[in-house]
Amino acid sequence: MTDTADTATNAAGTADAAGAAGTADVADAAGTADAADVADAAGATATATATATATATATDTAAATADADAATDGPPPITPATRVLLHDLAVRRDRDEWIVGRMATRTFVALPAAGARAVELLREGLSVGRTEEALRAETGEEFDIADFARDLAALGFVARIGDRPVPGAEPPRASLPWLRPRHVRLALHPVLPLLAGALLAAAVVVLVRRPDLLPGYRDLLWSRHGSVVLLTGAAAGWTLLLAHELAHLATARAAGVPGKMRLGTRLQFLVMQTDISGIELAPRRHRLTAYLAGIALNLSVAASLVLALALTETGTTAHRLLAAGLLLALLPLPFQCMVFTRTDLYFVLQDLTGCRDLYGDGLAYARYRARRSVRALRTVRRGGHARGGDDDPSARLPAHERRAVRIYSVVLVVGTAACLTFMAAVTLPVDIALLVRAVRGLGPGHGLAGNADAVTVLVVLGGVNVLWLVTWWRNRRSRRPHGSAGAT
Repeated sequence: MTDTADTATNAAGTADAAGAAGTADVADAAGTADAADVADAAGATATATATATATATATDTAAATADADAATDGPPPITPATRVLLHDLAVRRDRDEWIVGRMATRTFVALPAAGARAVELLREGLSVGRTEEALRAETGEEFDIADFARDLAALGFVARIGDRPVPGAEPPRASLPWLRPRHVRLALHPVLPLLAGALLAAAVVVLVRRPDLLPGYRDLLWSRHGSVVLLTGAAAGWTLLLAHELAHLATARAAGVPGKMRLGTRLQFLVMQTDISGIELAPRRHRLTAYLAGIALNLSVAASLVLALALTETGTTAHRLLAAGLLLALLPLPFQCMVFTRTDLYFVLQDLTGCRDLYGDGLAYARYRARRSVRALRTVRRGGHARGGDDDPSARLPAHERRAVRIYSVVLVVGTAACLTFMAAVTLPVDIALLVRAVRGLGPGHGLAGNADAVTVLVVLGGVNVLWLVTWWRNRRSRRPHGSAGAT
């Protein structure tokens, strides 16, 4: 996923940084195109709203001068003459706002035009006072740039205030740090999608002429030994999954985004996801290419296998293996349509709709509707009248985002309910039955082949479920507030 078993590259949360230059919506994509975190899905990630303000400041310049030791220990005082040195920041216009971010820490903020202009003036070396004067002359409005600078410092955008360095968090480590943009620059070449499209078109033509090459579920059972089928299927599946995520990583790296691959969970699914936070600052073509890179790789592999099948004699072991590989390459694609788990297609949808955090806002709106429904039901049972409750969280969004969020909230609720119902009714009973059968198949009375099959089922199926549980627990602990036990 782009964060995704895709990958989910997802917006991990939104914080409102209240500055005099305007309110800034901060969104850290955790992702995955996850295409990819796909995964991220459900990666995902809830929206956390926090006011980013300086934790301590001198009440005024005179008090700060009188207590030099306290001022040394706390944040540096900011006066009109102070110059603020910013880290290397990237800026991109997005509709009526500007996305400003620091790639090293993968932290990004959406600013109004005045906020973006303030950042530009500070980067040019103007003092706080000169920046306020310039903005007043350009807009006719007053701005508190000192407060705005403190908000930028809280985001990790400020390297130095005056002659005092501002400590910052350690930048997150990227996967394959030796891979440089120049190594994978062809991943963003405009010809590459055309080549993939030509390969896919050739495969479609072959399938139209030879429909017998279309795979079925029996193609996965290419051997009469279940252990062999499970082991080869697991090896091929994880190899394709890794290649899927590497496609996201390479494409994002070509755009200058570090990217990090990791395991994640999306509802009952164990996924690999690639956090490509920072791709938001790239041009739209690059963003969509990064989100769709994993799906494109799966389709390219499937198309190549179709062409190879057409050249292989039917009924041979090679033909059966190619058919099984074709099905394994295609199987992850339906999952990509489950946008309620923040798959690669979710990030495409979020980008095209212009939403900042489609999943987080959709989840907040769904919870709001659920609370209203429960409150109305209780009121009816008591014979009273409905009273006002929580404010609609989607009301603060722009009109185009509000429509998308409300529609997506329905998809989110219905899709999640259907997915969990299928797990309870089908997946979980089947897994339990297979594990119980495998345990009963162990022992001296079942022969070498029987014991091998039982051990393989326990290792592969049981291992995947244990890995899901460990990954879910690890990610859950990592989301705890700092300072609590086990926080990372």
